[in-house]
Amino acid sequence: MSSAKKIKTNYTFNNKAKLIRGGKEYFDVLKQIITNAKQFIQIQVYIFDEDQTGNEIAKYLIAAAKRNVKIQVLLDGYASRNLSAAFIQSLRKEGILIRFFEPIFRSKNFYFGRRLHHKIVVADGLIALVGGINISDRYNDLPGEPSWLDYAILIEGETAFELHKLCMQFYTKKRIIETWVDKNEIGLQNEGLYHTAMRIRRNDWVMNRNQISGTYMEMFRNAQREIIMMSSYFIPNNFFRNQMAAAVRRGISIKLILAGKSDVYIAKNAERYFYRWALRNNIRVFEYTPTILHSKVATCDNRIVTIGSYNINDVSALASIELNIDVEDVDFSTSVSNEVNKIIQHECTEIHKDDLNDKFRLLDKFIQWISYITFKTILKLSTFYFSKKDH
Repeated sequence: MSSAKKIKTNYTFNNKAKLIRGGKEYFDVLKQIITNAKQFIQIQVYIFDEDQTGNEIAKYLIAAAKRNVKIQVLLDGYASRNLSAAFIQSLRKEGILIRFFEPIFRSKNFYFGRRLHHKIVVADGLIALVGGINISDRYNDLPGEPSWLDYAILIEGETAFELHKLCMQFYTKKRIIETWVDKNEIGLQNEGLYHTAMRIRRNDWVMNRNQISGTYMEMFRNAQREIIMMSSYFIPNNFFRNQMAAAVRRGISIKLILAGKSDVYIAKNAERYFYRWALRNNIRVFEYTPTILHSKVATCDNRIVTIGSYNINDVSALASIELNIDVEDVDFSTSVSNEVNKIIQHECTEIHKDDLNDKFRLLDKFIQWISYITFKTILKLSTFYFSKKDH
């Protein structure tokens, strides 16, 4: 059920959406998409690791290439830099096109410049996966090792074709839009095939794109009841915080689902310093405890959902190339809200004001303050990479 009357700009309506949880569910869908592809596959991802999961996906890609499926892979040149020459050659010898998106400068411990933070898979211009999930063991369910919590959206329809065009532009580095298939040939010209409203949202400072940040501002300004944000590495800037606070003053309930465990120590401590501000402003904070939270999902009023690669911090807002999908559809948004509320109920611990004093000693609070100041300073100076983590 689409709420088309409330939609303003840049939406297409000939789409179908399904929420996919990370781990086995995501990789089963990914393997099915690769197996069913008839003409082409495009993958753009931040981290592609040469581990159990990466090698398995590579085998599926090679099998598809042997069926004469054209394959195009674009990887971030820093985060995926540990792929061996032999691994890359095994793909290229089957005709798979693979290229790295390179930063301006990099060394062992840091880099400067844009990074490609996309997590996109497109097949035949008809079906796509977009989310926050990289191709690596940590995002998969392995024996005795449950995956990090993350989500993607499975897309069928017109938005999948638009993602095909976008992936072609990024891979070829051409302003002229090239495609591997004609839209009319695959039947997407038929209006009414699907009924879900979607739009592609991008953040890329070089291209003067600030659309995902804009989606969040629209939520804060237009929400009627509730906003739920599930975010890893949640270090909002002052403007973002002011907009959140203004929404609460209007009577909007805001819930944050944040990481209880984190792969980046300084980022988690910086987040916990932020808790004091959030609780003072009547924003509810929940820590996800079973595994590391890596998800980037927000839902507003059971009406709008945004999901993709965008973290709520200045790296995503000002440095990385990010891509989200906005969905304005009551049925889909309600299903996502139900999913995240189940996580709040069964897999999270709520943080209260008393907890900040009971759980954290004076030294802990000092470390949180130092972490917050340090993290914010680093984000302002450059895109700094502490280790091979997905910030």
